[in-house]
Amino acid sequence: MAKKSKKQQQPGGTPATVALTAAGVDFTVHAYDHDPAHPSYGEEAAEAMGVSPDRVFKTLVADVDGALTVAVVPVSGSLDLKALATAVGGKRATMADPTLAERTTGYVRGGISPLGQRKKLRTVLDASASGLDTICVSAGRRGLEVELSPKVLTDLTDATLAPVARA
Repeated sequence: MAKKSKKQQQPGGTPATVALTAAGVDFTVHAYDHDPAHPSYGEEAAEAMGVSPDRVFKTLVADVDGALTVAVVPVSGSLDLKALATAVGGKRATMADPTLAERTTGYVRGGISPLGQRKKLRTVLDASASGLDTICVSAGRRGLEVELSPKVLTDLTDATLAPVARA
């Protein structure tokens, strides 16, 4: 597993790593060989990095009352759509159409990052992140994760912190 600190990050990178570099925050990039046959992008990332699935968070795009909304939840759990709707003051949430999610964020499924999206979407980070020093989220492509503090992620995405995951 290759690791790069922000000081070693190559120019360019993904929109997520470019955004992190521009913000001047501390982060670490973790690269691994993505296996297209693996049944879960998030679990694959946790296994490849040797990190607890409670510290690796997946980025999911949902439709809350007609507005695309990003939920960032641990790969060890699943998204509670009702809790997500409540967290953003909505009534009903469903998973977004994958093609629409890709087109709106600028990322492909399995590589959607909460950072550096083409169109900045309302974001909710599961409250379980607040008890961790660092979490890992997609860096913008399959096989690439970024490790950073939950506070940095919350600040850069203007995320709401709420209990939106279930075990």
